[in-house]
Amino acid sequence: MKSIQESFMLFFIVGLVAFIGNWLGYQAFSGEAAFGMLLLIVIACIGQALGKLLPFPIPSVVYIIVIGIILSLPETPWGPIVIELTAHIQLLSIATPILAYAGIAIGRSWADFAAIGWKAMVVCLLVLFGTLIGSAIIAEIVLRYQGII
Repeated sequence: MKSIQESFMLFFIVGLVAFIGNWLGYQAFSGEAAFGMLLLIVIACIGQALGKLLPFPIPSVVYIIVIGIILSLPETPWGPIVIELTAHIQLLSIATPILAYAGIAIGRSWADFAAIGWKAMVVCLLVLFGTLIGSAIIAEIVLRYQGII
């Protein structure tokens, strides 16, 4: 039960930081944005609780995605309301605190990462740079094909 409470507190803190980032970065300070962020926090909390409480070996993120999809279906009576509330929240304002938390979590276990050995670090760096260069090549091809560059 303590793990669920810690998850709820973490979701609230990340949601608050994301809301502040949405407000400062995109000048989106409104009641709709606040309720939209609160809705996203509630969806994440419910999905996390289902992942911990149900006996199925399904990751919590699956529950969160399914709940989010069901709540935002335009065919449902509540779908347009959910879409309107969450439309005021920019993705980057949510991704930034999540990535910062992930960086802190990895930094805390840096000794474990280093214990894997230098060969694993070389592979990780090659994968990182390969992904970056591959993405840049794909973007270059697509943008040239579309005539944007």
